[in-house]
Amino acid sequence: MLQPPRRRRSSISDVARLAGVSVGTVSNVLNRPQRVSAATRERVQAAIAELRFVPNGSARQLRVGSVTTAGAIVLDLTNPFFTDVARGMEDRLAQDDWTLMVASSEEAPEREARFLRLFEQHGVQGVALVPSSEDVEPLLALHERGVRVVLLDRPSPVPQLASVAVDDVAGAAMAARHLLAQGHRRLVLLNGPRTILQCADRYAGVVAALTEAGLDPAEALEEVTVTLNAAGGEHGARELLARRTGRGPVAVFCVNDLVALGVLRTLRREGVDVPGEVAVVGYDDVSYAAELTVPLTSVRQPTHDLGWTAADLLVRGGAAESVVFQPELVVRESSGGAAAG
Repeated sequence: MLQPPRRRRSSISDVARLAGVSVGTVSNVLNRPQRVSAATRERVQAAIAELRFVPNGSARQLRVGSVTTAGAIVLDLTNPFFTDVARGMEDRLAQDDWTLMVASSEEAPEREARFLRLFEQHGVQGVALVPSSEDVEPLLALHERGVRVVLLDRPSPVPQLASVAVDDVAGAAMAARHLLAQGHRRLVLLNGPRTILQCADRYAGVVAALTEAGLDPAEALEEVTVTLNAAGGEHGARELLARRTGRGPVAVFCVNDLVALGVLRTLRREGVDVPGEVAVVGYDDVSYAAELTVPLTSVRQPTHDLGWTAADLLVRGGAAESVVFQPELVVRESSGGAAAG
C-alpha cells in the first residue's frame, strides 16, 4: 500500500516569505519580540500558525550561542542507584532550564563511545558519565573539542576532567569491618570485573579491612566475579551454595544492592537462613533495601547529591573540580547486626 508523501517541515524562511518579512524579523519575533512592531508581530504569528511552524531548538541554540542540553551515560539504567543519580542531575539542570539525555553503556566501552558520539552530534553542552573502562583519552579529546566532561561515581585520573565520586575503598572497608565484628573470619566478595574502578576500589577496601584485622586476604577472602545485576547475584549465590562445606556461617559482601537482591532471592528459595547461615551486605542502599523480607544491610551512597553536584559542575563549567563524598554503613537484619534505629 502506497503511503502518502510526508509533508515537509516548515522552515523559518517559509514563515518569512508568507509574512512578507525578513528571516531576521521572524527570528526577532521568536526571540526578541520587543524589537518588532505589534502589527508585524501579528503578521508573523499568523504565518507561524498557518504553517504550523515549530522552531528548531538546536538551531536556535546555535544562533544564540547557548546549548542547554546535558548528557549522562551510566552503566545500567535498571539499577535504582543510577536512576537516583539521574534524578539528582535533572533537579539541578532544571534550575537553569537545561534538559537531560540519559543512556546506559551496559558496561561496554564501544556502546559508551557510540553514545558519546551521538550526544556530541546533538550538540550537548556537557556530559557526565560513569566510565566503563580506565581509558580516558576519548573523554580528553571530547573536552578539547569544547564539551564539558564530568566523571561520575569515580575520581578523575587527570587534572583536565572534573569528577564527582564516593570513597569506595572506605565504604567497602566499613562493610568488611562490620562482618568481621559479627565474628566472621572469612568473607566472600561477589564483585564485578576489576576493570571497572568502583569494583577495584571495593576489592581494595575489603583487603585493607582484612589486613587491618591481622588476616591474610589470600586465605580470608574469596572473590567471585559476577555481572552487576540480580542475575549475577543469583549466579554467585548458587556457586556459594555449591562450594559450601558446612563449616559454619558464611559472610557475603555484594558489590551492589542488585547483586545482593539476587543473593537473597536465591537463598530464600533454597531455604537458607539469613543471617543465621549466610550474612549478606550490599552496597548503594537503594530505595528497596529496607523493604525486603530480610532488610538489607548496605553501604549508603548519597546518590541524589552525586547527580546534583555533577550537573552543577556541568552548568558552571569552571575549573576541573574533584568532589569526593563519604559513604555510610546502614545496618539491618541481613548481616546479623543490630538494626539501625
